[in-house]
Amino acid sequence: MPRRKLVVLGNGMAAGRVLEELFARAPERYEVTVFGAEPRVNYDRIMLSPVLAGDKSFEDIVVHDHAWYQRHAVDLRRGETVVGIDRAARTIRTEAGTVEAYDDLVIAVGSRPILIPVPGHDLPGVVTFRDLDDVNAMLAASERGGNAVVIGGGLLGLEAAAGLALRGMRTTVIHLMPTLMERQLDPNAAYLLQKAIEKRGIEILTSANTSAILGDGKVEAVRLDDGRTLPADLVVMAVGIRPHVALARDAGLEVKRGVVVDDFLRTSDPNIHAVGECVEHRGNCYGLVAPLYEMAKTLAASLAGEAAATGYAGSALSTKLKVTGVDLFSAGDFSEGDERDEIVLRDPARGIYKRVVLRDNRIVGAVLYGDTADGSWYFDLLKKGTDVADLRETLIFGQAYQGGGVLDPKAVIAALSDDAEICGCNGVCKGVITQAIVAKGLTTLDDVRAQTKASASCGQCTSKVEALLAATLGDGYAANARKPMCKCVDLTHEEVRGFILSKELKSVPATMQELGWKTSCGCPTCRPALNYYLVCAWPGEYRDDAQSRYINERVHANIQKDGTFSVIPRMWGGLTTPAELRAIADVADRFKIPTVKVTGGQRIDLLGVRKEDLPAVWAELNAAGMVSGQAYAKGLRTVKTCVGSEWCRFGTQDSTGLGVKLERFLCGSWTPAKVKLAVSGCPRNCAEATVKDFGVVCVESGYDIHIAGAAGLHVRATDLLGHVETEEEAIECIAAAMQLYREQAAYLDRVWKWVEKTGLEKVRTAIMDDPENRRALLERFKKSQRAVQRDPWAERAAGREANEFTPLAVLTPVRRRMAAE
Repeated sequence: MPRRKLVVLGNGMAAGRVLEELFARAPERYEVTVFGAEPRVNYDRIMLSPVLAGDKSFEDIVVHDHAWYQRHAVDLRRGETVVGIDRAARTIRTEAGTVEAYDDLVIAVGSRPILIPVPGHDLPGVVTFRDLDDVNAMLAASERGGNAVVIGGGLLGLEAAAGLALRGMRTTVIHLMPTLMERQLDPNAAYLLQKAIEKRGIEILTSANTSAILGDGKVEAVRLDDGRTLPADLVVMAVGIRPHVALARDAGLEVKRGVVVDDFLRTSDPNIHAVGECVEHRGNCYGLVAPLYEMAKTLAASLAGEAAATGYAGSALSTKLKVTGVDLFSAGDFSEGDERDEIVLRDPARGIYKRVVLRDNRIVGAVLYGDTADGSWYFDLLKKGTDVADLRETLIFGQAYQGGGVLDPKAVIAALSDDAEICGCNGVCKGVITQAIVAKGLTTLDDVRAQTKASASCGQCTSKVEALLAATLGDGYAANARKPMCKCVDLTHEEVRGFILSKELKSVPATMQELGWKTSCGCPTCRPALNYYLVCAWPGEYRDDAQSRYINERVHANIQKDGTFSVIPRMWGGLTTPAELRAIADVADRFKIPTVKVTGGQRIDLLGVRKEDLPAVWAELNAAGMVSGQAYAKGLRTVKTCVGSEWCRFGTQDSTGLGVKLERFLCGSWTPAKVKLAVSGCPRNCAEATVKDFGVVCVESGYDIHIAGAAGLHVRATDLLGHVETEEEAIECIAAAMQLYREQAAYLDRVWKWVEKTGLEKVRTAIMDDPENRRALLERFKKSQRAVQRDPWAERAAGREANEFTPLAVLTPVRRRMAAE
């Protein structure tokens, strides 16, 4: 049969999921053309917040790349806006005048952000938070610094505020209602959320109404109803969305708040369907991704010709906030009423608040703050209307405590029903994951991500997916869960490291030859890892391969988005001198460096250095006694310190002095991933030692040594490794632990990930309980340091690898002819 012509208006997440489901069900049924107003492929809009915060790039959030469209023979018309639908002729018309015929039409044009019609709302510098263009506008504004005002204290507004604050802008949130996220949170959870947001340096103004945006040719301030004026170089409006219905209304389709559809996503025209944020179904419009994906599944089945007794029946909603370090979940209706009961758990010391609202022994609402692990379980009980009378006494403690004792995590995940949602970002339920594991023989987290997209976005459900793997594969999980280093070789990272030592392999070609690489020269995944493993195994013998390093490590500076570089000189333990500061100022002036910024690691960053200027910049900093801060390295970055006993009245030990000693001893070593340290002079922990890879907290009796902290996208408090009495012991233990990490961790695994894989007790035994082994590790670390501890800036300033910093010559026709002759 000839293929029918399917035209899709919109190239967002709803449209993309419809096509995924359709191609899985009926890959040959349609000839598909997609019109997208944005000039780019389909991407994950809910991950724009991590892009703004700097945790992800655009490439990381692409859902369907160009190859996907080509593979499915989709005619993608990027940057083409459809302005008309002729239902009688079954054609659509674009802004450029292109006419395209259809047999079936899908409207998936989404929604539009609401702009408050106050004076000044159209000034340059007023943006919304809806697409990548909005994010790019905010990133450009953040580079200039200054003040940002976010109007709207809902989900998107808070994510925008957090991202802008991380980018260095002084940020204020204006919210009309008395509490933040009032549609998703009760006042108690909103109070905790506001405290957490304010700790990030963001000012929150609730019960505040915007009366005008002020400025002469650009945004300069925001005026409130009460007369207050807030300085503003950027204003982000995040006050809500409206379904985009103009196209459907002009075509004569039934439109209310959204494009009206039935349970099979049909509009009032049987040849036209609609899906996503633009639709109204049973009186409801949805702005979250999970309902969009449920609609998409129903619509794809209908387009594929599958007969179904029931269609889409509407969605229960749950919410998670994607702000690093804030754990928040809400679902259902948690308003108060006489016919309702509630169970509340508060743990002020840990910042945990849980509230489950019941009606007739069934959950109708839940709000969790600080501990959201049971969010999916509560949500599943809510959606199914499960009678929880028998669980009443232990319900608030979560799924693991049902039955009178703490259950194994695998048993908890196994007890979930097949339709329980595991990955909210991508709308993936437990049954889809387990079916894929069994049917396709999946054994690793990456396998599951590739097949189902579960945990492929924000990553908050990763532990659940891993528990599902373990529960589904049973005893075979540990044996089957080995993950090859890359597609070039069948060996794991651990196996490759073992063979490098046992076979005494001392070059990249030798390793690839002896271990049976499937490619001639490896790939960007395995070559940097091999280079590191060889550097670690054979210090002083193996010659570092520059071409196996990333650009930042190759040129010893961090590349920026405009192609310039960032230069950060080392400041030992955060200490500097007037002479060093004058040298930095002179370099910034001489080389016209546009931005000079203090970093979170107590150093100064020179941003915007041209590549060809790098050796000269380094030479001048060297002349002032400064060396590379190695802010680009898979190695020691910083040792953060407080002033300790030398100056602080609470200090118990010389934390600054110990930090300087540690940094001078440890710097220059290559490690599997970046390493950050901190030394706090007392338990008040001003240097934040308990969220670093290695940390020292000074106490009256000596030094508490901590390990495996993290404070980026993954937030983790350190574990206590042990206690020592002297500085020398502290340095020895940390250096030995660093060497153990260097020798055992997989490339790109941070310290916390290595410790979780290895087990804290094994690390503690090797370092704290075995002095002989600790000294052996220390000696191996010292041997490595003798081979690598030098200043790469000084070497390049003296002319080494000058070709890296020489601009390409531009040949005129005459010079090209002479060169040819």
